[in-house]
Amino acid sequence: MKVAVGDVIEVNSRKVGGAVRRGTVLDVSDGTRMQLRVQWEDGRESVLYPSGGMVHVAEHSEQA
Repeated sequence: MKVAVGDVIEVNSRKVGGAVRRGTVLDVSDGTRMQLRVQWEDGRESVLYPSGGMVHVAEHSEQA
């Protein structure tokens, strides 16, 4: 999965029928395990360790 700063991502709920979370990637660390710092639509921020198709890029940033 290719994720860049400024991309808008969506994270599927772990529960069937749960809401999809949407946020903007603020930072990407790609060491031994990818780590994303995300600002969610509600303004909160968190660190996310994506795995197994739980995240997809909804909109790519226009930054080159």
